[in-house]
Amino acid sequence: MEISRRHFVKLASAAVASVAAIPVFSGLGRASVEPSMARATKLDPKWSKQTTSICAFCSVGCGLLVNTSLKTGRAINIEGDPDHPINEGALCAKGAGAIQMTENPNRTLKCLHRMPYGDTFVEKDWDWCKKRIARLIKESRDRTFEEKNAQGQVVNRTRGIASLGSAAIDNEECYAMHSFMRSLGLVYIEHQARI
Repeated sequence: MEISRRHFVKLASAAVASVAAIPVFSGLGRASVEPSMARATKLDPKWSKQTTSICAFCSVGCGLLVNTSLKTGRAINIEGDPDHPINEGALCAKGAGAIQMTENPNRTLKCLHRMPYGDTFVEKDWDWCKKRIARLIKESRDRTFEEKNAQGQVVNRTRGIASLGSAAIDNEECYAMHSFMRSLGLVYIEHQARI
């Protein structure tokens, strides 16, 4: 299909005009569907406390302003921090939806276990899950632990377990997790932001 330069400019202009008109006619860009006065009342300092935080998704470290209800102690609004040097108030789609991490009614709060080759999940209590995870880690470590390598050098490592870290933890948690993994003898320690 051949297209003339004049036809291309017309199509591009129409596309830009239609995209620019979307927020005006569809209401896109609104922070909330509730009326603005009701939202403003919730964010009033008499009803909520505002604290700064860091987005936990991709390890860029964007700043957030978190409004917490003084009545319930739950987050009621999360938005970008305009005074933060990294994002200056802007957030990506994940950061803008950060409130979904804690205030989502569909979030799973129970431990579900599926037996190997099974097709159904069974609800288990957290103590059972923690004990099972600890047992499987120990079994795997004991089975694959190497005290010395082929040259006879002491290595004290296991290559049967790997750790894929998370950007959803802070520096202190990351340090504790990394120290724990190294104490087990893990060699393969990676982070999702580097992959």
